[in-house]
Amino acid sequence: MPQELLEAARVDGASEWRTFWQISLPLLAPGIVTTALFTIVATWNNYFLPLIMLKDSNWYPLTIGLNQWKDQASTAGGQAIQNLVITGSLITIIPLVIAFLCLQKYWQSGLAAGAVKE
Repeated sequence: MPQELLEAARVDGASEWRTFWQISLPLLAPGIVTTALFTIVATWNNYFLPLIMLKDSNWYPLTIGLNQWKDQASTAGGQAIQNLVITGSLITIIPLVIAFLCLQKYWQSGLAAGAVKE
């Protein structure tokens, strides 16, 4: 945090709480959003942890189910369900696309702010 901003807030009479919410948090928003997006994508695409931890196949996430469908389609004598695998893959990325589109404003502002020289 630039010390000039914090000192200006103190001179204007802002409390520590108000300084945090109105000055510090908006400046930290791009970093928080980037970290949140990385965490969302890593959690959504998690494969091995649910495979190891879950015993009941009804609780498997979509990534494991898609892999099982793919294995079923590629075995000899397996059903031709490639269209289901492709459709399931499309459905699984829709929440990630929505998250990126909703948070794009914050994410891009952080990229642009890093390119500005003082």
